[in-house]
Amino acid sequence: MAKIVIARQFCGPPDSGNGGYVCGVLARDIEGPATSVLRARVPLDVELELALSEEAAVMTDAEGTLIGRGDADELELDVPPPPSLEAARRAMAGYIGHQQRVHPICFTCGVERAEGDGLRVFAGQVEGAPAGHVACVWTPHAAFADAAGLIPAEVVWAALDCPGVFAWLVKEGRHGALLGTMTGEVIRRPGAGEPCIVTAWPLVREGRKETAGVALFSTDGELLARGRQVWIMMGPPRQAATAAPDAVP
Repeated sequence: MAKIVIARQFCGPPDSGNGGYVCGVLARDIEGPATSVLRARVPLDVELELALSEEAAVMTDAEGTLIGRGDADELELDVPPPPSLEAARRAMAGYIGHQQRVHPICFTCGVERAEGDGLRVFAGQVEGAPAGHVACVWTPHAAFADAAGLIPAEVVWAALDCPGVFAWLVKEGRHGALLGTMTGEVIRRPGAGEPCIVTAWPLVREGRKETAGVALFSTDGELLARGRQVWIMMGPPRQAATAAPDAVP
């Protein structure tokens, strides 16, 4: 059993941990693809318990309440080819958060976070792509690198967090949602200062659950990481399960 603190720097909502970052913490010591499930609000700046085994990680608070769990898993996901670096840069200009106040202090997508403090992942609609296929350029800051100059897996998971919900926001209009489950794998960790292309696309909706695919590429098209997310919509249920017309199987 290890002690762990999710610092306020790694917030999503103002008083809760960033979903992708926490999912990445749960998955970082698991070899290969892993599924992380968040069960409760992730408290900030307090000691949490993290129980580790070869194929699982369990996070609880001081009272024993389950916060989240990560388990070894398989990941079946067809990843569309990335846009060009230039197209990803153009897509960033259309990021919704530039025009609307959408989680401005979020570790991943907050526009009020400075370089080296937040990730500043600003995914917008890719020109000419199906609705909801979003992308941006992300250059990891040296402040997040380890001693080898590489970006930790949990930060890579965080970079893939918010683009998944913005895929649905762009496709269907603005609404609130919380990350519930993320299955992902980091194939190669990028280095500090290495420009990368982040992509996301809507998959299917079932009731209040929206599933998105996310991926991270090098600028020459190498797949660095990929994931499948389940977002829980906040508000009244939508119609029963339908697949988006442009969904990736």
